[in-house]
Amino acid sequence: MYQNNQLYHFLLERTRLLTEQWYEALDKDDSSGVYASDDPEVVEVVKNQNYEFHLRFCRVFDESCSDTEFLSTFNKWIYETSREEEYQHTPTHLILREFFNNQEQYLDYIQEFVKTSKETYSQEMINGWNRKIIENFNRVILAFSEESYKYAEERLAAQKDMIHELSSPIISLSEELALLPLVGDIDTDRAQKVMENTLQQCSDQQVNHLLIDLSGVLIIDTMVAHQIFQLIKALKLIGVTCTLSGIRPEIAQTAIQIGIDFDELSVVSSIHQALAQRNLLQ
Repeated sequence: MYQNNQLYHFLLERTRLLTEQWYEALDKDDSSGVYASDDPEVVEVVKNQNYEFHLRFCRVFDESCSDTEFLSTFNKWIYETSREEEYQHTPTHLILREFFNNQEQYLDYIQEFVKTSKETYSQEMINGWNRKIIENFNRVILAFSEESYKYAEERLAAQKDMIHELSSPIISLSEELALLPLVGDIDTDRAQKVMENTLQQCSDQQVNHLLIDLSGVLIIDTMVAHQIFQLIKALKLIGVTCTLSGIRPEIAQTAIQIGIDFDELSVVSSIHQALAQRNLLQ
């Protein structure tokens, strides 16, 4: 429609002004993260991102731009902005607040457009414009939130993998002997990672005998106990024999309850005893 394109060009001409007005009104004393930064480079990045947002959003009134095309123009902006380190360290409610502040700007500019135009617009048309702004802000906010959450989950998963690797290191004690000290809480997910990492490291280091110390493990459930003993069986299949040390009474009770057979497994009270048996203590 002709009126829509008039509004589109009205907003397009004010995209830079929208950014400057938004940043000027930004309550920097009541913010944290990206909005509180006084680093000139960060401020410039924030302004440019906001300006790029407006260049895309005002196309909601461009009659040559379909709904599908409108959202697709935001894909790159949403992907890149949501992954910015500064935004990842900014509380979600503050990011949403600034989306809504930008939305208010558009609603105000609709009123200005109507007042300054030489033409007359029906209330129905004005309401339609306002509704279009709100609906599409909701769509963009939802897409941004989903992408930001997805990226945060990816980072969390990567961090968990790194923690799991660091928390189950194989320590070489001699040419063929190594130690696996398990410390802290072990859930099913970590137990699975321990199994995968241990098998790989024992194979890489050509370990023949592995000491698994459980003295640093306070709590263990039936499923995790089962996985640890499955690890011992898997190690046996690749030629690695195991010695368990530091088994707490509650862990021993759990092992008995699930039917673990200790007859063919070397068990000692401590690492010290295990090393003494192999004449590795001075």
